[in-house]
Amino acid sequence: MRNVMLCLMAMLGVLTLTAQSVYENEVINNIMARRSVRQYFDQPVEHEKLVAVVRAGINAPSGMNRQPWIIRVVEDQQLINDVTEVFKRENPEQVKRDPHFKNMFRNAPNLICVCTPAKGGGELDAGLLGENMMLAAQSLGLGTCCLAGPVRFLLANEQCKFFIDRLDIPEDYKLNYIIAIGYPDEQPDAKPRDESKVKYIK
Repeated sequence: MRNVMLCLMAMLGVLTLTAQSVYENEVINNIMARRSVRQYFDQPVEHEKLVAVVRAGINAPSGMNRQPWIIRVVEDQQLINDVTEVFKRENPEQVKRDPHFKNMFRNAPNLICVCTPAKGGGELDAGLLGENMMLAAQSLGLGTCCLAGPVRFLLANEQCKFFIDRLDIPEDYKLNYIIAIGYPDEQPDAKPRDESKVKYIK
């Protein structure tokens, strides 16, 4: 009798969930609300929140649980300002085009630098890691933007070596991408998504 009651309760739970809109789900709402943010308040993110975001990241799945990533979280505001001065000297026209320019990392006060093996591999796992972190940040009222352009600049410019050195990346790893993170000073609208690329095979 107890088993029958448990089965009935489980079925009732499924029916209740089915009857509700899936968009009442907190996790799905968080995913749908997340946007790439390019304007931030000057307020740095509290260390405890950065720790929570990174912990969410390293709990992402990875092939054979290899966890092939290395993460560096930049909280040093002066380090960001110093490397931005190099960027400004090298890209004066680009800086002029942005009336809100504060730094080369989309104006974010903090950075999460994600590294992968220098010989290749781990990119998919690092992508899962990054998405976990960006969604965790969204749930904490933080904005994020995944950056590749600044990585190319940092790696190609010898004047930025001091920045790379401060990250203390092992020789067998390379900087793959950077997540800008901070308190958002904008609320971007959602960009269109092409659902025609999705096919359900029944």
